[in-house]
Amino acid sequence: MSPALAKGLAFGFLLAATVGPMWILCLRRTLAHGRLYGFVSGLGVASADAIYGFIAAFGLTAVSGFLLAQQFWFSLLGGGFLVWMGAGILRSAQRPAALPATEAAARGASGLAAAYASTLALTLTNPATILAFVAIFAGLGLAQNASYTEATLVVVGVAIGSCAWWLLLTLGAGWLRARLHGPRGPALLRAINIFAGASILAFGAVQLGTLAVK
Repeated sequence: MSPALAKGLAFGFLLAATVGPMWILCLRRTLAHGRLYGFVSGLGVASADAIYGFIAAFGLTAVSGFLLAQQFWFSLLGGGFLVWMGAGILRSAQRPAALPATEAAARGASGLAAAYASTLALTLTNPATILAFVAIFAGLGLAQNASYTEATLVVVGVAIGSCAWWLLLTLGAGWLRARLHGPRGPALLRAINIFAGASILAFGAVQLGTLAVK
């Protein structure tokens, strides 16, 4: 395996595995709607990682500069969306706990497209991620002196590594989901919804609060 591809795989996997609002959201979606819905949501995150990785790897400074210049508005939009989404999950936890939808019901093209688009948009509203990619690529020696081939392999590795993590997460969450159909399932699902909703809302509030003090 090419060293550049291997480094991209490792970075993409570890970046996706870092606990954050998307991690919690994809976990919750898998538990609520099944593996396919959760994995497609994860693909949205992986796509955003690949886009930012591409911008950093190929030194598209004009693009990254524009995104960073608009960071306030992107962060405001993303933080507000997280607060809205977290509040919605908390409201759903107040209703009688039950599995909201079967895996088959979540397979509709419109539902899957919405799941993908929402996580793609949320991840893209954090353009500061570009800085992380630039820093990591510089540490890997791929910032300035890399060939187009090496840069491409790193970006491909980031995308595959990220997808690998979301596949593992949704498979594990799918296994847990199968156990939510037992007598304790509704209570466990309600607790998961409360935790997920509160966590996502908190991430959004922190993001908005950070903007307010700048």
